[in-house]
Amino acid sequence: MQPGSNLWQAVLGEIELSVSRGNFMTWFKQTQLLKYDDESAVIGVPNVFIKQQLERKYNDLITETLKKNGLSPERIEYKIHTVTSRKPVDEPLDTGTMRMESRPEQSTYSPPRPSSGGPGNSFSHTYRQGINERYTFENFIVGSGNELAYAACQAIAASPGTKYNPLFLYGGVGIGKTHLMQAVGNAVVAAKRDARVVYVSSEQFLQEFVSALRFKKISDFTEVYRTADILIVDDIQFIAGKEKAQEEFFHTFNTLHQGNKQIIISSDKPPGEIPGLEDRLKSRFVWGMSIDMQIPDFETRCAIVQTKAGSHAVELPTDVVEYLANNVTTNIRELEGALNQLLAFCEMRALEPNLAIASGLLGSAKTRPKHISAKQIVERTARHFQVTVDEILGSKRDKDIVVPRQVAMYILRSELHLSFPKIARELGRKDHTTAIHSVEKIERELHLDSDIREAVNNIKELLYA
Repeated sequence: MQPGSNLWQAVLGEIELSVSRGNFMTWFKQTQLLKYDDESAVIGVPNVFIKQQLERKYNDLITETLKKNGLSPERIEYKIHTVTSRKPVDEPLDTGTMRMESRPEQSTYSPPRPSSGGPGNSFSHTYRQGINERYTFENFIVGSGNELAYAACQAIAASPGTKYNPLFLYGGVGIGKTHLMQAVGNAVVAAKRDARVVYVSSEQFLQEFVSALRFKKISDFTEVYRTADILIVDDIQFIAGKEKAQEEFFHTFNTLHQGNKQIIISSDKPPGEIPGLEDRLKSRFVWGMSIDMQIPDFETRCAIVQTKAGSHAVELPTDVVEYLANNVTTNIRELEGALNQLLAFCEMRALEPNLAIASGLLGSAKTRPKHISAKQIVERTARHFQVTVDEILGSKRDKDIVVPRQVAMYILRSELHLSFPKIARELGRKDHTTAIHSVEKIERELHLDSDIREAVNNIKELLYA
């Protein structure tokens, strides 16, 4: 007998009331009841880690809930079941996944630009990239380190401006802060297409503010930010020390907060520990809720690897997934990068991923130091080009100094993922547009100039030797 969707949806509805929202979305959302009779019920799951979690932790809950809905099978089986085409009408439809497949990967949505009498007077937002539609609640893996942040963001998406305002997320790089914040924006825009959702990094905010001052467009600038329904600001720590920009953000914050408009902010530190941040901003940032997002635990990392592999239509062996999760422990971006490297290697050689390939390909990463400092990068660059660190940090514009300086900036960006203002500060520059220009120049040269390419590779080898 083939089950209909209503039966399993009723079961899931009761389970959702019994577990946290995060656990439901991670472990139950993508399950299906494939078949049942008096002897057994077969539940389809997307990967081995969800299968193991349901067997070990939630089997009794599922059994009890099935009985409440008139099913009393002698045993429950969990079967890995990946749907690669449109689902039959008698199966639950994952509307989130279908919506994502039918929409473009990168959103072109941006807030309406104010008009001040003609195109020549409208404010230009060159640096805003918009919200990436890949960042949704559906594809966010929930674990013990981010469950509170996930629940808070879902509550905000359901009712912006009414609770947790502002929401301040803080933690290290690559742990999902940007994903969660943009998921709020995507959820709000999906529910209300004309919602004014402004997502911006503090670097972009600063750049637009400087441009507005330069071209006397402050009224247009404030109109965009102070009429937002939701303002999402990433990496707010980079606004610290910028007095005029902090003053502008202070007034923007007050206007939005008094109008019950939602504000979401992220940083690498809690508000009270951001050096150079004005006290009046620190006090406002803790008005709502501040949440420390932690490094994902082993179980969560395994689920992330399996989910990312599944998005490439690849089912990895358990030992490979566990190898990746054990060897990349601090950063989700690095974890995804290691997975992509493995999948690309196997695809190019028509191989099936296995533990031997993974350990051979990625094992060298274990010998790399966990933390490479900006100082080390500058020193290694200077050593390679046979110049001094002081010359790289100095003001000379000679070609034999400028090229090493630009290479150092590129490596700071590619290896440490520093922001452009941070790179500029590390190299003693006042204007971070110099860093932008340098990084872009070296990126171009890597494709055209074998000497530059060899220099960058040699410096990286020195760093990780």
